[in-house]
Amino acid sequence: MKIYGFEKLSMVDFDGHLCATVFTGGCNFRCPFCQNSSLVALASPPQISEDEFFAYLNKRKNLLDSVCVSGGEPTLQKDIVEFIQKIKQMGFLVKLDTNGAKFDVLKQLVDEKLVDYVAMDVKNSIGQYYKTAGAIVNLEQIQKSVELLKSNVVDYEFRTTLVGEFHSKKSIEEMAKWLEGADKLFLQHFVDGGTCLEQNLTEVPKNEAEKFANILSKTIKLVKLRGY
Repeated sequence: MKIYGFEKLSMVDFDGHLCATVFTGGCNFRCPFCQNSSLVALASPPQISEDEFFAYLNKRKNLLDSVCVSGGEPTLQKDIVEFIQKIKQMGFLVKLDTNGAKFDVLKQLVDEKLVDYVAMDVKNSIGQYYKTAGAIVNLEQIQKSVELLKSNVVDYEFRTTLVGEFHSKKSIEEMAKWLEGADKLFLQHFVDGGTCLEQNLTEVPKNEAEKFANILSKTIKLVKLRGY
C-alpha cells in the first residue's frame, strides 16, 4: 500500500469515533475543486511505509477504535483488500472514503465485511457528472455503487461538495430523483484553500445550500449541511 498522507488522530473523519486516517495516492477523477491535488497527481513520493503505519496502530490500540482509509481513491490500490484485512485483524473499525467508480472492489469489501462505514462522493446529477468529475468516468460503475449502498448492506453516507460553477437547482432536482430512498446525504461547503486543481471556483452560499437541502429532503431520509 502506498500511503501518501497520515493523520495519526482524527475526531472528525469518522463520526463518533477516534480514528487514524490514511491517504492513498492516485485518482481516476480530476474534480476541479479537489483540495488534494498533490495526491491526485502523485507529485510527491509516499510519506510512510506500511510497517510504520501498522506499528503506530499497534501502539495506539487503547486510544483509537478505527481507521479511515481515504485518498486519492483507495479502491485503485491493488492491495487495498489485503491492507484493510490487516487493519480489521487488529480489531479496528474501518471507514472507507470512495468515489464509487470501482464497484467490484467496493462490493468485495462490503461482502467480506471489511468495511464498517462507507462515505461515497456523489459528485452531481448523472447529466453533470463528467463536468463535475473533470473526467470521462464509468457512470455504470458509479450507479451500481449507489444502488449497492442504497440496499443497506453496510452503514453509509453519500456526500456532495457544492460548488457554484457545477451545482444548480436543476442538477439538484435530478440528483433527488436518482438518490431517492437513500439514508443520508451531506451537502459539503466548498472553500477554496488554494490547492484546488482549478482556481477561482466559488462557494454555494448557505441560503442556497439550504434550498438544495429542502429539494433533496423530499426523496432522501436525512439531508444535512456540513461545514456551513
